Amino acid sequence: MLETFKGLIKKPQTIVGVVMALAFQIIFCLVWMTGYNGVNDRVKEFKIAVVNEDGQLGESLSKQLAGKLPFQVVSMSAAEASEGLNSRELQMIVTVPQQFSADLKTPGKQAELKYTINESNPVTVKSAMQSAANSITASVNAGAAAQGTQAVLEQLKMPAEQAGATSSALTERVNSEITFTNKIDGMNNQMVPMMLVLASYVGAMIMGMNVQQGVMMMGPRTSKWRLFGARMLLNVLSAVIVSLVGSSLVMALGGQAAHGFLSLWMFLGLFVLTFMLFAQMFLILFGMAGMLVNVTMLSLQLVSSGAMVPRQLLSGAYQWMGEFLPASYAVEGLMNLQFGGPSIGPEVTALLLISLISVGVSLLRVALKREPKSDKTKELSTDPVATAV
Repeated sequence: MLETFKGLIKKPQTIVGVVMALAFQIIFCLVWMTGYNGVNDRVKEFKIAVVNEDGQLGESLSKQLAGKLPFQVVSMSAAEASEGLNSRELQMIVTVPQQFSADLKTPGKQAELKYTINESNPVTVKSAMQSAANSITASVNAGAAAQGTQAVLEQLKMPAEQAGATSSALTERVNSEITFTNKIDGMNNQMVPMMLVLASYVGAMIMGMNVQQGVMMMGPRTSKWRLFGARMLLNVLSAVIVSLVGSSLVMALGGQAAHGFLSLWMFLGLFVLTFMLFAQMFLILFGMAGMLVNVTMLSLQLVSSGAMVPRQLLSGAYQWMGEFLPASYAVEGLMNLQFGGPSIGPEVTALLLISLISVGVSLLRVALKREPKSDKTKELSTDPVATAV
């Protein structure tokens, strides 16, 4: 057994396997520990819009929220806020209705604050905004509601001191109404963007590694351009089939598709193809050593794509990297197609651009590579008779 073990660890494939296992541990630890460091300290990057329909009271409420909440609070019109929420530039809208102050001063009536949250986001956004909504309502109740009640009691000719004491003993006067847009049906659907991105890139990596080995075996007998063309054709056909299976399974297992199955399939096919071209580019550039680069790219994309943690909460370096990596656009496009959101035109354009760059770099590397000699050429070069002729 010892001799067998010695023989096994001397095999190049065994060494590569051990190196890859180590690489996963090292790369993932480095990227994830640095990528998610300080996330909780950056919640101030979240943005809440206040839509004021109640004049002066609404303005004072907006200023009050800006001073108390750990988020950016901005005043907007209803149309601007709705557009910003749908495009994920805002995380929540707080609407102060027109009759808010009047309801506060009406005995027996509750004033209502309206909150709108876009569910088509990483799950952390929904939970953070729901907590913020509860906090805002409690804060308003502690101030505006008591003042409104005191004003009513004073109008009833009750002495100011007695009015203040009575108002603090009354029940809460402000209620909250939370509306969710682009609703997500269950945690399984919430995780689909991350699952599809992870499965697609890992699949592209493994496929690229095996195709690279096949190319290396066929290299001495086949033109480099024929091999490259065959490789590209295989990528396109594989992307069509893989995306069809993936999108069909998602739909069959209860997945959402706000824009229909065909749109989901076509977009999945596009980013699967992009992943294949992107992953194989490193293999064409560096040979099998390109797998180490792909492991790094996998980890960087999972962190920077916004599939698990909103990109606003990441450090500037990881946000910047996400702009150049295909997973960021895959996640954004999937959220828009599955749950609802703006047009996926920018995401499609970005994925096509990354695909073209990947193909261009690969073409350049193949062009610079020397054409391998065929077996027949090698035989002629070593044959003395042929050499003499």
